[in-house]
Amino acid sequence: MKVLISTDIEGVAGVVDAQQVRTGNVEYERARQWMTAEANAAVAGAFDGGATEVYVNDSHGGFRNMIASDIDARAILISGKPRIYSMMTGLEFGVSAVALVGHHSRAQGRGVLAHTINSFAFARVMVNGVELGEPGLYGALAGQAGVPVIFGSGDQYFIEENKGLFDGAVWVETKQAMGHASAATLTPQAACARIREGMCSAVQAGMAQALTPFVIGAPYECQLQTNSPALADTFCVLPGTDRIDGVTLSFRAESMEHVIRTLNVFSTMSVALR
Repeated sequence: MKVLISTDIEGVAGVVDAQQVRTGNVEYERARQWMTAEANAAVAGAFDGGATEVYVNDSHGGFRNMIASDIDARAILISGKPRIYSMMTGLEFGVSAVALVGHHSRAQGRGVLAHTINSFAFARVMVNGVELGEPGLYGALAGQAGVPVIFGSGDQYFIEENKGLFDGAVWVETKQAMGHASAATLTPQAACARIREGMCSAVQAGMAQALTPFVIGAPYECQLQTNSPALADTFCVLPGTDRIDGVTLSFRAESMEHVIRTLNVFSTMSVALR
């Protein structure tokens, strides 16, 4: 079994504040070490469970967070941007299962540092009437390729929002969110132990039975609520967008890949207004 591990940072044990997820400070340097350690725990668990190849996708911010020299030598690290599949890059290598390590609650959610793709620009993302965060959006992209999500780790709200989407997935709670920037968290060491154990179980279960991928049927209508009218003005420059109200727009797509790529184009466009 080939496994893709998509690793974010907001759901990592010990991470509770925005300073810890932004480059250029001591707090971030420590948090990226914890992120790397949780990725390694998932890699070890995957191989414990019988995986034959493991890809680790650095899926936070600029996608250059994890310390390459500290990654388990058995894994292949995917780093840097832009990439067509973004947080789900690695699907191209014929993987048969996806794990979400260190992921978080969606925008407007109650989890630690909750957001969807771009905390500055996006307030709400809906696809065919279903509100989704990053796990649902990227899980549906994997599902379109026939690949199930088998594992997830993060806070309790991340788990609550997504456990109904991914049939048979194993979940590890690394912290209890107490607010947007506060939590009762496991230590990094305890979180890594649980992630390794959970990942091993997830891979074993995935090899023993065929899990159902999360699929949203085509065609797709994506409705995006932005954080300001100026952002909606900017995004509607892109052909194919329809303005709904001051802060909301929609677009149609024939694939989840198209949905994801369009959202990431909007995210890049938002830099002009920062």
